[in-house]
Amino acid sequence: MNGRGDNIVLIGFMGSGKTTVGLKLSYRLRMPVEDTDKLIERRQGISISEIFAKEGEDAFRRMETELLEEIGNQEYQRIFSVGGGTPVRQENRALLKRCGLVVYLRARPETLYERLQGDTTRPLLQCENPLARIRELLGERQAAYAECADVTVDVDDIPMEEILEQITDAWDQRDALAKNTFEDERLTRGKGEKT
Repeated sequence: MNGRGDNIVLIGFMGSGKTTVGLKLSYRLRMPVEDTDKLIERRQGISISEIFAKEGEDAFRRMETELLEEIGNQEYQRIFSVGGGTPVRQENRALLKRCGLVVYLRARPETLYERLQGDTTRPLLQCENPLARIRELLGERQAAYAECADVTVDVDDIPMEEILEQITDAWDQRDALAKNTFEDERLTRGKGEKT
């Protein structure tokens, strides 16, 4: 496969491991990896926390949508790690599907809390009870993650190698399916031309 929608898109709650998995997957598959939050920060010249503070969450979510539209129209293979709230917008779920194979890295609230303790760069978790906030947000987002995921990988207590194996297996199956579909279409066109 080579073209639009030919990417791996990692989704999941903050702290689910999207950045780490993306980097390791990049080495394994020899594909570049991009973090959409970092792309937005570079374009805006300020951090996500500053965007939230100065322009609000809605402005940031619009920036995510615009970036997904661009990604869906570009022809290259990449691994994208997207922000935890990206799939919440309905239009983003459709755009994510258009961008490539969507992999949901699913983790329990307690795992996420353990990973995110003391992280002051997460504006939505700067509150009195971060674990309760994680549970609340995860509850709100769970259905959105599941709706747009092609593959769900549970990351709690799973070795990194196994996580990578599950994703590469799904990628290989998708690639094989696309090749078979292309071959079937070619054969069907060829039969139609002979009659």
